[in-house]
Amino acid sequence: MSKGKYYLTTPIYYVNAAPHIGHAYTTIAAETIARVKRMEGYDVVLTTGTDEHGTKVERAARAQGKTPEEFVDLISNEFRGEWRRLDLQIDRFQRTTAANHAKLVNALFDACRANGYIYKGSYTGMYAVVSESFVNDAKPGDIDPETGKPYEQVTEENYFFRLSAFTERLLEFYDANPNFIQPEIRRNEVLSFVRQGLADLSITRTSIKWGIPVDADPAHVFYVWFDALTTYISAVEGEKCWPADLHLIGKEILRFHAVYWPAFLMAAGWELPKRIFAHGWLLFEHDKMSKSRGNIVRPGPILEVMGADALRYFLLREIVFGQDGSFSYDALIGRYNSDLANGLGNLASRTLNMIQQYRAGIIPEGGQDDAIIRAVLPTVSAVLSAYDSLDFSRALEQIWSIISLIDKYIVERAPWKLAKDSSEDSRKRLDETLYNAAEALRIICALAHPVLPHGTETIWRDLGFMESISRIRVEESKWGGLKGGQKIGTVGPVFPRLELKPTIQKMEELESKEKSRQAALVGKPAEAGASPERAPNTELISIEDFSKVELRVGEVKFAERVKGADKLLHLKVDIGEPEPRTIVAGIALAYKPEQLIGRKVVIVANLQPRKMRGLTSQGMIVAASLEGDVPMLAGFIEDVPVGARLK
Repeated sequence: MSKGKYYLTTPIYYVNAAPHIGHAYTTIAAETIARVKRMEGYDVVLTTGTDEHGTKVERAARAQGKTPEEFVDLISNEFRGEWRRLDLQIDRFQRTTAANHAKLVNALFDACRANGYIYKGSYTGMYAVVSESFVNDAKPGDIDPETGKPYEQVTEENYFFRLSAFTERLLEFYDANPNFIQPEIRRNEVLSFVRQGLADLSITRTSIKWGIPVDADPAHVFYVWFDALTTYISAVEGEKCWPADLHLIGKEILRFHAVYWPAFLMAAGWELPKRIFAHGWLLFEHDKMSKSRGNIVRPGPILEVMGADALRYFLLREIVFGQDGSFSYDALIGRYNSDLANGLGNLASRTLNMIQQYRAGIIPEGGQDDAIIRAVLPTVSAVLSAYDSLDFSRALEQIWSIISLIDKYIVERAPWKLAKDSSEDSRKRLDETLYNAAEALRIICALAHPVLPHGTETIWRDLGFMESISRIRVEESKWGGLKGGQKIGTVGPVFPRLELKPTIQKMEELESKEKSRQAALVGKPAEAGASPERAPNTELISIEDFSKVELRVGEVKFAERVKGADKLLHLKVDIGEPEPRTIVAGIALAYKPEQLIGRKVVIVANLQPRKMRGLTSQGMIVAASLEGDVPMLAGFIEDVPVGARLK
């Protein structure tokens, strides 16, 4: 009997580039949750899709000699194709260019406006194209760190959403629903942001045409977040799926989902989603993957060489879900060999081969070993509990503890010795050993199936089951589901061991080809051999120009948020002068004030002072600008004295 519906979503991925392993990480996690919920008896709907409007898309299409429609069709199809190659079971794929989506966005707008939460106004300010937002503290001539070009001054009429009216209402909602935002560290970040007070939000543009027109005022098109977030409802319109049980997102877009989205829905009088979970970043050799760094990893080469299960297992076992985690080919192959080849694959092979060799391929009617059952049953409960809390790494750790237990059991029982003894007692002990090993293998496959759908299906068939493992339910992970007399199938290697260097070499060759293919797809030449640290087309300067920049080591002595500016922190930084420097830095979305006290940073010390929000900033803090407009402060491994000059 069905437990009812369970609706979950991935982010609606922006079509500024073809999919990479970061997109795959979120989607694999969501699809794994969907498999777990189906196993628990829910009617699951999993939605993903593409966010296809905005200035960046319009300009990218023009640069490639394509219409926006042609450009978004191309990239959206790349996402669809990637999920097919990964064999991800996606139920709904929604595009923001879909006709029903445009109608629903207008319906949301009309409901918010009818309730008094939308008004028309105008704004003149400096505009950042990459982040598609006005930069409140910028002035003409200031440089956008994402593009290296000056911000654009824009004056336009907008419709505004009264986000300021929802500060207290959101805080009350978070308090009444403590599990709405997870994990706890992300909930605390949102609470801190909202408690500062919220400013009204521009939700339309008149300066661009590539977007959904406002039916009530067609000169306006909807701003990306009012448009994109509504996809979660339009994707399942008429299916009685809303509200979503879970929005699964990356932490860099938490504010939009946990603040803007519930405020929009409250204003309209529509139901809110039940839970938002923001996972961490996937880092490549300890740096966040970024197109500008050139360190993007694509799933295709991994799939071709190692298979989808290898990637799924690594991402969900290696990284504690909710935290940042690192990816490398070395770690991927190491985890594959140790856990899949030498672990599950080896247990399946030795168990099934012994049944084939000693009992002619027929699972014996063996007695149940109470000690094994007492050890396995609590582990089954622990695995299901870990899955429910999205602790995939812990769930897999528990499953692999059963593998270790059965490996030890087989060694202690030594069935190869029992098979040589013709006594009745040895025969019974051999049957008991083979049955308990096979039954444990069945339970392992049932529990691991959401993460390893392909390998567990193969082992399931080898155990002699005719029905697909994807149809099993939680109840079937209890002990005793395997019946004696069942004939096993053909036994073959499930996870063959891989050699490190040849495997990496093959994947790197395929990665280079895939990079060239994707570059050609959008009309860009591939940057063969490009350094990840240096973006293409960087304008070179002379050593004399560089020598004019005075970079100093500073220590943060004081930090607080700048009232009314969500991105700004007010810092006092000691650079070895009689008084600390006042620095206003746009890093508040990445760093809490208390995280910075005592931290060594790099300061541009000879910039002209600049007034920002009533403060005079006496320098600039140096940070890398990562994908998603996320800063990462420059720092030092060694202990460097305050005031030291960088050369």
